[in-house]
Amino acid sequence: MQPTSVSLLERLRDKPSDADWHYLVGAYTPLIHGWLRRHAALSAADADDLTQEVLSVVVRELPSFRHSQQAGAFRHWLRNVTVNRVRNFLRSSHGRAAGSGDSAILACLSQLEDSQSHLSQVWDREHDLHVAGQLLKQMEREFQPKTWLAFKRTALDGLRAPEVAAELGMTVKAVVVAKSRILKRLREEAQGLIDAVPPTS
Repeated sequence: MQPTSVSLLERLRDKPSDADWHYLVGAYTPLIHGWLRRHAALSAADADDLTQEVLSVVVRELPSFRHSQQAGAFRHWLRNVTVNRVRNFLRSSHGRAAGSGDSAILACLSQLEDSQSHLSQVWDREHDLHVAGQLLKQMEREFQPKTWLAFKRTALDGLRAPEVAAELGMTVKAVVVAKSRILKRLREEAQGLIDAVPPTS
């Protein structure tokens, strides 16, 4: 396991590497694109363009982003960036030429601006589940296969530690330690991006 407790967000703000930027863009592209397609009802081409615009703003402005320590601060910031880019799109001549559906998109944006709305709460849940899943995919290579499998079978598949111990030829303590190590690493990596590690099953 890599010897660091610095989160992805902290690395991107303080000592960004090309690998971390590439990972962030790869992790967030399907999330944002999916939201624009499902909830803003944009065409695939428009969603592609807007996703790139949102991520360009994130890459440009994230180094100066300062977490307020309020729950959901990063999600809220990302929602605002997304809403602003879609509003700009609607104001543009291309957006007006795209025609129908503008009122539905505006209603969606209004809900996203209200952190108490149902749609914003759905955004929060989907964001955290998606980011946790992407971080886990990235982290898997840091651990021995058997350690990862013990974590997967308990934390993701929902099996009890004694069952997994028997299945993998490990002690119950080793299974519990494996699960704990990986959850601890996930919390470290996710700090600031998500407020609590959600159930990942």
